[in-house]
Amino acid sequence: MPSKPAPIKKAAKKEPAKKEEEKAPEPAPEPAPEVAPEPAPAEAAPAEAAPAEGAPAPAEGEAAPAEDAAAAPPAEEPKAPTPPPPDEPTSAPLDMFVEDKNDTSVTIIWSQPETVGLSGLDGYTIEVCKDGTEDWKAVNEALQKSCRYVIKNQTTGDRLKIRVVAVNAGGRSPPVTLPEAVLVKEVADRPKVRLPRFLRQRYVAHVGDKINLTIPFTGKPKPVVSWTKNGQPLDTKRVNIRSTERDSILFIRTSERDDSGVYEMCVKVDDFEDKASLTLQIVELPGPPASVKIADTWGFNVALEWTVPKDNGNTDITGYTVQKADKKTGDWFTVMEHYHRLNATISDLIMGNTYKFRVFSENKCGMSEDAAITKEEAKILKTGIDYKPPDYQEHNFTEAPKFTTSLSDRATTVGYSTKLLCSVRGQPKPKVQWMKNQMIIGDDPKFRQICVQGICSLEIRKPGNFDGGVYSCRAKNDLGEATVSCKLEVKQPVVADADKK
Repeated sequence: MPSKPAPIKKAAKKEPAKKEEEKAPEPAPEPAPEVAPEPAPAEAAPAEAAPAEGAPAPAEGEAAPAEDAAAAPPAEEPKAPTPPPPDEPTSAPLDMFVEDKNDTSVTIIWSQPETVGLSGLDGYTIEVCKDGTEDWKAVNEALQKSCRYVIKNQTTGDRLKIRVVAVNAGGRSPPVTLPEAVLVKEVADRPKVRLPRFLRQRYVAHVGDKINLTIPFTGKPKPVVSWTKNGQPLDTKRVNIRSTERDSILFIRTSERDDSGVYEMCVKVDDFEDKASLTLQIVELPGPPASVKIADTWGFNVALEWTVPKDNGNTDITGYTVQKADKKTGDWFTVMEHYHRLNATISDLIMGNTYKFRVFSENKCGMSEDAAITKEEAKILKTGIDYKPPDYQEHNFTEAPKFTTSLSDRATTVGYSTKLLCSVRGQPKPKVQWMKNQMIIGDDPKFRQICVQGICSLEIRKPGNFDGGVYSCRAKNDLGEATVSCKLEVKQPVVADADKK
């Protein structure tokens, strides 16, 4: 019976030994002989009893120490590689702030965490709760990959606390929270009306024209737009207003003169507002002058006078057109147009004819359809004409010499020719003489004297050191004489230091 426990023990130890052999490297059996003596005493009692009963037991007993030795090394094997440290969450996201907001949503942006770790970053969870509570709820079902998120479907007027958490295999990072609760309300930008340049002055249109004026504006949230005309509410039967988020349109299908006035547009956001005014002027053709009459008739001339029209067409009168008609033919001819005064003299009428006159008024739209006609007629009488030629006295053109341009002092350099100029007039033609230091120059070849149509010149050719002095020009005729003088200075040429040496 003692032989039975040995196989059980062997069988019990062979399985782990086989497993360890599969796991252990091939060199593991080499240390078995050294380790075998240590486990042998532990298994000696059953092994020694086996020879007493039969020969087979010792054989199996001999194998037992070898198998025990093979099973022992796992306790002495080198330690397995240290497992990697467990995954850790990232650090908190950075720099979160509100990018934009309106009445139902808030847009936030942030920066990724400073420390991400080996496991990387899976995404972000955005959580909100109402101010005054700690009931945080995630608003994104799936992890947000980007660093920007629009929190939608919020209630206008709520105050929300917002935070962002980074998520990876290690779990949730510390949250980054906005320092203050966010009011769900569109950011208020002050309203501003952008009145187009052509509307900053008076806008003029003709009666019957279609008016379609677009005035852009800015402001957040959508400004409330209102219009007035001359300080009173608009007549919606005449004027239509259509406003969008960016502009307002003033529309009149068929303009009338009553539509003229000062229109004021007001845009308002909360307690802020901005206003702009435009002046609309609807004009039409003017009426004729109120009256016209013949004030006087003499010779071939007629003097007319008229008064301004009662209806100027809602704009200034720019002029008048005057026409005449001979009673014989009845044809009208224009004698004046774009005339600005209220009276005029019509000349060059034909002797013996009888004339009527009419006057049209003009404004920006054109000439009036009707005219004011004179009730009287102007008859140009035939009169005898005795021509007496006027007596003209012949003009005496004789004149004593007179210099119209005098001489000017000059300075020149030795060897450089110079010229003196003056001008003289007189009738009969004066005789001109040039003098140097009160001495007549005469026909000296060094000097060239020219006098053409009263322009007198004296050219001094290559003056020397002694050609300086006072030069005079004298003009003389039968009625008198005149003299002008100047001073001429002749300088030495400048010599450079190198030339001196």
